[in-house]
Amino acid sequence: MTFSNQINECPIWPGCPAKGFQHLSKDVVFVKSSPRAGGPYEITTEAIAELENRNASGQERALLTTMLVDQREQGIKCPIVNSGLVEKARVRPSIPVYKRAERLLRFISKNQNNIASIVFISLYYYGAYAWSESTEWEEVLHLLNYLEKRGWILCEHSGDGEIRGQLTIAGHARIEEQKVNLDSSQAFVAMWFDDSMTQAIDAGIEPAIEDAGYTPLRIDRKEHVNKIDDEIIAEIRRSRFLVADFTQGEDGARGGVYYEAGFAHGLGLQVIFTCREDAVETLHFDTAHYNHIVWTTPEDLRKSLKKRILAVLGEGPEAR
Repeated sequence: MTFSNQINECPIWPGCPAKGFQHLSKDVVFVKSSPRAGGPYEITTEAIAELENRNASGQERALLTTMLVDQREQGIKCPIVNSGLVEKARVRPSIPVYKRAERLLRFISKNQNNIASIVFISLYYYGAYAWSESTEWEEVLHLLNYLEKRGWILCEHSGDGEIRGQLTIAGHARIEEQKVNLDSSQAFVAMWFDDSMTQAIDAGIEPAIEDAGYTPLRIDRKEHVNKIDDEIIAEIRRSRFLVADFTQGEDGARGGVYYEAGFAHGLGLQVIFTCREDAVETLHFDTAHYNHIVWTTPEDLRKSLKKRILAVLGEGPEAR
């Protein structure tokens, strides 16, 4: 592949160092490394122009960065930024402050060589900004202060502004608390219960989950005598992760799918989003910014979903 116009600063965060190239064959910039954006990504020249022409605020760029970090966490190694994603970032709500602090804690943990190692945090420790949706150094300091008061991190401040950060045992325990149901092999499936979706579940979702080593559960296929709402909540709590398909018919969005995905998200469970291609335009704003597996056939869905599960969660206990 041929490249031109080597770059040395981040297109999302002008002035921050990055490495990459612009493709000669298409209007896309490949950013191989950008600590301020949390890692590699591709961005269209149209999206760059939109950020520049609108003089996008630091907060908008931080929200866009959060979306990229989340996509990498979902197994997308090199997310793509286009004008649509830029628009979603413009109207997306900010992460609650306490979650920003916990994301910063996870980032510091990821950069430790061992459980007792020191991580050096400074004004130019750009990954800390990316993971905590921060635009200023003072925000990072504020979040570090919160983590320290919670007893999750020890901070030693030097005279030159650098901070020596070390996670405490309580900090490591806090991170582990977020990894719920690690011993469960169950995957809860939330989707539209319609005959048109039978092949999607039978030849797509269920075999993909089984291929990855987990056991799928769709609540309408489980025998029970309890109130259905209580049974749904109980089974989501027992699950390792949730697959939510947002395909809908002419009568509108499936409210139950949105509720179940939101409940699982609140518990800290991994949610994998899918949607049939002809229904993507109907996705609600609250979830549209998440990286959906867009499928056209059950076979396509099976292949893509298995790949995503393995990338995000790894092989399950029942892998063949």
